[in-house]
Amino acid sequence: MKVLATNKKAYHDYEILEKYEAGIVLKGTEVKSAKNGRINLRDSFIRISNGEAFLLNCHISPYEQGNIMNHDPTRTRKLLLHKREIERLAGKVQEKGLTLVPLRVYLKNNLVKVEVALAKGKKLHDKREAIKKKDLDREISRTLKNKYKIK
Repeated sequence: MKVLATNKKAYHDYEILEKYEAGIVLKGTEVKSAKNGRINLRDSFIRISNGEAFLLNCHISPYEQGNIMNHDPTRTRKLLLHKREIERLAGKVQEKGLTLVPLRVYLKNNLVKVEVALAKGKKLHDKREAIKKKDLDREISRTLKNKYKIK
C-alpha cells in the first residue's frame, strides 16, 4: 500500500472517532497526477448530499504531460461508499460537532482509495495538551536513546 498524500492537519485539528475506506471517481489525468504524489488534502472536507458523498477542496495538480483535456485542480469528486455507510455517516454528521475529513489518499491494488474519518473538532486547550504530550514523548525517547547508546 503506497501512501500518496496525508492530511496531517486533520490529526491536529480533530479527534478521530471512526475510519472508513472509500474509492474515488477520478479522470485519467487526475489518476496519473495523483500517482506522482501531486495531491494536497490540507483544506479538503467531505459533504454528503442526495445520498452521495463528495470530496471538496482537494487539490490535484494538473498532469504535466496532459493536453487541453486536463482536469480542474479543485473540482468536486465523488466518493464511492456503500449506501448503508453513507446513511450512517449522514446520521452521525447531523450530531453536533461531528464532521467528515479525508485522512490520506493511497494506492490499494493499483486503485486510488481515500481514508475517510468521522471526527470531532478539538478545542484550543486540547490542541495545546496534544502538543505538550508529543514534546514530552519526544524528550523521553531522546533520553532513552542516549542512555542506552552503545559505545
